[in-house]
Amino acid sequence: MITAVHALVHAEDADAARAFFRDVLGFPAVDAGDGWLIFATGPSELAAHPAGPPAPGAPAHHQVTLMCDDIERTVADLTAKGARFTRPVRDDGWGLTIALDVPGAGEMTLYEPRHPVAYDR
Repeated sequence: MITAVHALVHAEDADAARAFFRDVLGFPAVDAGDGWLIFATGPSELAAHPAGPPAPGAPAHHQVTLMCDDIERTVADLTAKGARFTRPVRDDGWGLTIALDVPGAGEMTLYEPRHPVAYDR
C-alpha cells in the first residue's frame, strides 16, 4: 500500500536549501542522521539532496510546486521571513503562480490553485 509521496529536491547547496525549508517555509522535519533533514509538507515529504551543477541548457533537476490558499498573503509572509521571488504573480489559468528562489536549489513554483484539489481527500 502506498502511504505517502517523497519528493526530492537536488540542491547544489543542500544545507542552504534545508535551512530555507526549515527556517523560512517553516516545514517541520526529522533528522535522518548527520543533519539530513526530511520535511513534513502535509501529506507528503520533502528532502533536499545534494547535486552537482546542472549542464548548460539542461532542464531542472526537479519540479516541486508548493500550494497555498492565498498567494498574496503567502508571498507577503514569506518575504517578511527573507524569501526572494524571481518574478511577479501571474495567472496561468490553472492557478496564480510565482517563482520562489530556494537557496542552493534554484526556483520552485508557488501557486494558488484554480482547479479542484485532491490533497484534502
